[in-house]
Amino acid sequence: MARQVLLFVSVLSVSSVLGQVSYTIPEEMHKGSLVGNIGNDLGLQIKRLAAGKARIFTRDSDGYIELNRERGVLLVKERIDREALCRQTTPCALHFQIILENPMEFYTVTVQITDINDNAPTFEKTEMKFKISESAVIGAKFVLERAVDLDVGINDLKSYQLKPTGNFALKVHNNADGNKHVEMVLQKPLDREKQEQISLVLTAVDGGEPQMSGTMLIAITVLDVNDNAPVFTQQTYKATVTENSPKGTVVATVTASDADQGSNSKITYSITNTLDDVRKVFDVNEENGEVTLIGNIDFEQSRNYQINVLASDEGGLTDSCKLIVDLQDMNDNKPEITIMSKSNVISEDAELNTVVTMISIEDLDSGENGNVECFINENIPFILKSSTNNFYSLVTDSELDRERASEYNITVTCSDEGVPSLSSSVTLTLQISDVNDNEPVFERSSYEAYIVENNTPGVSVFTVRATDADWNQNARVSYILEDSSVNGVPVSSYVSISADSGVIHAVRSFDYEQIKDFHFRVKAQDGGSPPLSSNVTVKIMIQDQNDNPPQVLYPVQTGGSVVAEMVPRSADVGYLVTKVVAVDVDSGQNAWLSYKLQKATDRALFEVGSQNGEIRTIRQVSDKDAVKQRLSVIVEDNGQPSRSATVIVNVAVADSFPEVLSEFSDFPHDKEYNDNLTFYLVLALAVVSFLFITCLVVIISVKIYRWRQSRILYHSNLPVIPYYPPRYSDTLGTTGTLQHVYNYEVCRTTDSRKSDCKFGRAGSQNVLIMDPSCSGTMQRMQSEKSILDEPDSPLEVRLL
Repeated sequence: MARQVLLFVSVLSVSSVLGQVSYTIPEEMHKGSLVGNIGNDLGLQIKRLAAGKARIFTRDSDGYIELNRERGVLLVKERIDREALCRQTTPCALHFQIILENPMEFYTVTVQITDINDNAPTFEKTEMKFKISESAVIGAKFVLERAVDLDVGINDLKSYQLKPTGNFALKVHNNADGNKHVEMVLQKPLDREKQEQISLVLTAVDGGEPQMSGTMLIAITVLDVNDNAPVFTQQTYKATVTENSPKGTVVATVTASDADQGSNSKITYSITNTLDDVRKVFDVNEENGEVTLIGNIDFEQSRNYQINVLASDEGGLTDSCKLIVDLQDMNDNKPEITIMSKSNVISEDAELNTVVTMISIEDLDSGENGNVECFINENIPFILKSSTNNFYSLVTDSELDRERASEYNITVTCSDEGVPSLSSSVTLTLQISDVNDNEPVFERSSYEAYIVENNTPGVSVFTVRATDADWNQNARVSYILEDSSVNGVPVSSYVSISADSGVIHAVRSFDYEQIKDFHFRVKAQDGGSPPLSSNVTVKIMIQDQNDNPPQVLYPVQTGGSVVAEMVPRSADVGYLVTKVVAVDVDSGQNAWLSYKLQKATDRALFEVGSQNGEIRTIRQVSDKDAVKQRLSVIVEDNGQPSRSATVIVNVAVADSFPEVLSEFSDFPHDKEYNDNLTFYLVLALAVVSFLFITCLVVIISVKIYRWRQSRILYHSNLPVIPYYPPRYSDTLGTTGTLQHVYNYEVCRTTDSRKSDCKFGRAGSQNVLIMDPSCSGTMQRMQSEKSILDEPDSPLEVRLL
């Protein structure tokens, strides 16, 4: 069977609609028959159809046409019966769209179904009966039931034939609507006495090839005289009724009259429509001709009805009229929204005017009731564009940002222009996929952290935290310690950072006295591609801990001589004896020092200033006071727990230097000698049994050694210079001390308590040392051992 293809390609206002194709095929084609090569007709390659997931979209539920993407052709999916699909409507066509994705496109396809002569004319009744009076006049008309042919065009009903043609002739009228009005006309008077029953055959013939026909039997009973037929007041009646009117509504009233009297004038009304649905929707009162609704009327299904009404009297005479009922449309249909294609996810960096969804709108009403306008909710980065009649595209209107909105619920609302307006809506959910467009942001612009010195290596110091507004892997933050140095040492040897949590750990134990603070930079980097990062400065401040005891600067403790402060017996109360000077390398309250007198030969004679370390007399010095005074001063800091240091201060209470010498000269002067003698004696006893002669030599050597030491002591006059704090002075302004310092040389003989003294010139030193074995400057000592208690120690005397 020949197939006609008609192709239309038009350029539309929106790029997503590219063209229109029309095909013409006959009905009743076999399943799988070729409709058309849609790929060639639209200029689309087969791989584009496959990649774009080409598919057919139709508003109807029945799919008669299918798309073969592999061949790029349209095929018949189901047998198409034009009469079932379109009834008497011409032309009969299927309308659908071809949808493609990536990018979204659609094409409109129209397949027109042509009729074939597959239906013969039929009558609703196989037999029609008439009762005709014998007095019927020549020319009397009798309306016959018309045949119905479901085919259209040349295949539709063409002509009628009536056989035999003795008393009646057939008269056919062509109505304005294309239908034929069939009447049987009396052309020869009837004679009941000759023939009471007459049988005729009415044949309906169509114009198709091959020609098809249908027949109906007409049975006529000849009655006795009834010579007036009913007559309608109008041949055509018109009425208007609103759709959805309730059952029982009176549509119109038809009226016929009969000039006869008696039973021959009684008129009966009936509807003669056959194959259509008129008798299911309308009914006529047999007695008064009132036409009422007995079914539902829908403007969208049928906009008008033609009702054929027959008026019959008792004598069998009839007349007919037409009632044209026009339906008035009501706004009783909401717009129907159909999603043709949509995307559930769109990237936040999508370009402007990216098509997200394509929808189709249909309103079955007509006129203003069928005019539809669609809109979406406000304040969203999307707009609704009308691509063609009743087709819309949802496109992006501005930049998307997943961090502001990760999901959009877009409500598309379509309203018609009827009164009252009807509307329908559909909600589209659109997810915004993330793009790595946000760098990590720290909670602060800079951080400061504190850690106490002497910490355990590995201890947690502080936590930095950064957040990334992106999602999933793009929001995963890693922390990195940037390369830098602290005092020439890489910062990684001081601290480390956990890449996942941002916890900063101390790598080493810190010492406040070596480093008080340092800073470094931490970088936060996300897991995107490419990764984004930011950095922040972290300053670590070391807090002091009381881990250093006080250090005494003055008086200097020596291991080889005795330093004594001299106090005259005439000293008054509050006399400044000396000042203990100490420092603490710690800071803050850990370096606040206090002084206390721990031990003293006479606690009632001296006191120590708790804040300044000054040793003063608290009463008048008397002759009964001992010359040798030994004070033990403890220096404590204010740390928790506190640390302390002890210093021994020797004080000589005397008015003259010889008195001091006589008191302090009984100290043994050669501790080193005694130690060596003991060593040699022990050694001698150990070997005396083996080498007696060696013992003699050792004894002689010892004697010689003692003699040499005596000579050295006798001739030695080397001074020992003590250490004083810089710019040390009596801050309280105490009087009674000497304004000039004199040096004395004291010479003693071995085993003699008598000594010679001589004055030297005034100098910058106020301390004299009698130390034959001392050859250098005194060194600072920490020992708390009493110098005055050591035997044979040389004497240092300070004169005040």
